[in-house]
Amino acid sequence: MALTKLEKRTRIRMRIRKKISGTAEKPRLAVFRSNKQIYVQLIDDLNGVTMLAASSQEKDIASKTGINKTEQARLVGKSIAEKCREKGIESVVFDRSGYQYHGRVKSLADAAREGGLKF
Repeated sequence: MALTKLEKRTRIRMRIRKKISGTAEKPRLAVFRSNKQIYVQLIDDLNGVTMLAASSQEKDIASKTGINKTEQARLVGKSIAEKCREKGIESVVFDRSGYQYHGRVKSLADAAREGGLKF
């Protein structure tokens, strides 16, 4: 029997996660994409701590009307890059969580790079 879309993504996600890990100096930039929102976290896997987070539900992003989800993802990428600069984090490990590097995920990653993050 064929795998469902969720089962495929879970397999890909596990394949990615066994290869990458975040530290305090170089945290993991994990992306979660729902149908309506996009979320990103900086995670220190050694200590099991979420260091920073940003999402499209933050007031400055959610208050903007008339923008599509790709533009929301771009704003979230800029937001997380700005928060990283304040904390002194320069480089991260990008974790796309099994999503294709396309559309909203790519837009978020490009905006984070433009904001000064290296990955």
